[in-house]
Amino acid sequence: MTQNTSDCEIVTSRLFTHARERIFDAFSDADTLAKWWGPDGFRNTFHSFDFQSGGQWQFTMHSPDGHDFKNECVFKEVSKPSTIIIEHVCSPKFVLEIILSDTEEGTLLSWRQRFETPKMRDKIATFAVNANEENLDRLASILA
Repeated sequence: MTQNTSDCEIVTSRLFTHARERIFDAFSDADTLAKWWGPDGFRNTFHSFDFQSGGQWQFTMHSPDGHDFKNECVFKEVSKPSTIIIEHVCSPKFVLEIILSDTEEGTLLSWRQRFETPKMRDKIATFAVNANEENLDRLASILA
């Protein structure tokens, strides 16, 4: 389920039947994360991955059509098993907040991207809304 909660945000949420700890682990292990991070058909090369508050994450996403997308991030907050906040420090700049909450049915994953301007949000939303859903589909496959 994707919704726009402000003119600078893209918010996606997904209910998983898995425990928060298991989902958190899919983010914290570089080998596992590299297998599912990104939209359908993408693959990743991680150059650095220091999964802790203040840690650096540099990687290249390889699209199915052969384009490479370099990414530089900082883990602003890592609090097991509930919170991961990532600042994407290269263009397009945004902060990604991932919150894992216990529910009676399992774990609710909330994925909130905050961009610097509504214009940047609108530009990225043209592909990120669907790409975020595909990303969570890939996570679901890894968890299955």
